[in-house]
Amino acid sequence: MADVVILGAGMMGSAFSFPLVDAGHAVRLVGTHLDREWIQSVRETGIHPKLKMKLPGTVAPFTHDQLGEALSPSPDLIVLGVNSAGVDWAVQQLGPLLKGPTPILMLTKGLRARENTLQILPVIVRDGLASHGVKNVPVGGVAGPCIAGELAARRDSSVVITYADAKLLDRILGLVAAPYYHARPSTDIVGVEVCAGFKNLYALAVGYPAGLLAKQGEAPDRPRAHNLAAALFAQALGEIRYVVGFLGGKLASVDGLPGTGDLYVTCQGGRNVRIGYLLGTGLRFSQARTEYGSTETIEGAQFALAVGPTMEGLFEQGRLKRQALPLAGAILDAICHDVPLQIPWTAFHREANA
Repeated sequence: MADVVILGAGMMGSAFSFPLVDAGHAVRLVGTHLDREWIQSVRETGIHPKLKMKLPGTVAPFTHDQLGEALSPSPDLIVLGVNSAGVDWAVQQLGPLLKGPTPILMLTKGLRARENTLQILPVIVRDGLASHGVKNVPVGGVAGPCIAGELAARRDSSVVITYADAKLLDRILGLVAAPYYHARPSTDIVGVEVCAGFKNLYALAVGYPAGLLAKQGEAPDRPRAHNLAAALFAQALGEIRYVVGFLGGKLASVDGLPGTGDLYVTCQGGRNVRIGYLLGTGLRFSQARTEYGSTETIEGAQFALAVGPTMEGLFEQGRLKRQALPLAGAILDAICHDVPLQIPWTAFHREANA
């Protein structure tokens, strides 16, 4: 039995307690400063109000100010389940408390603009902890088609876990070996993380056709907008392949669960697709955000705002080929510059024939 601390009591962080408990481990779930009501609910009823499920009875809930208590004794694994905007907060909380290089597994997905390029979040976390004097912390990630509600219902889910160290990777795979949680290994941490970050961006575009259909209205024979959605899905994968290659990852990750699989499941619904739908109706992003009416993070939009200026700088420098990323460019324009999203069909065709 291992001791595991999950920092972040959102839907995925809390859902991840299920395979860990079912694999026989002791789990301490620590909420962020935004999760206090959820932690209180788990304490009183065992039910996570957002996930709408009862967590395993052995999960021990802690508020963020009890993180030091939750980390003692030193756990075998720390799972980071905050959203991408909370990564710096998590590093600031963990840095002063960690006694050594405890492995960290990130459920958090995304990239960060850094030193005029893009950097994967595991490196951001590793370097952030090193600035607190905790050096050489192995940080890996999880990617692939895994919806929190399905995981908490113990539905079969297949994911990829990635660490640079193959021996550590094997050990982590053993820790999460629940019967319904099928984790595959990958040492391609760059490729896996790039796929995990960019799929949220492109899900905005794949949500666009349904909104366009609603705006245009159905024809008499009631055709849908599946042709357009499929074309955008394929274009997205091609562009992700380009970025993975640019940052030094392996293209095989795009064709597997981190790329194709994760993009597929993300496009089945959720906040990114809903905002994409609203953009398809003709709204600008600022209007769509107001129309959506939720304070929850829109990961694809947050990602665009975080990396957009850096990507545009790389375009201008010629380090990234804008003609290789026409759909990404259109999405960045829509989110970062608040202009209507327009599908650049001729740019797709030009690149395909280059």
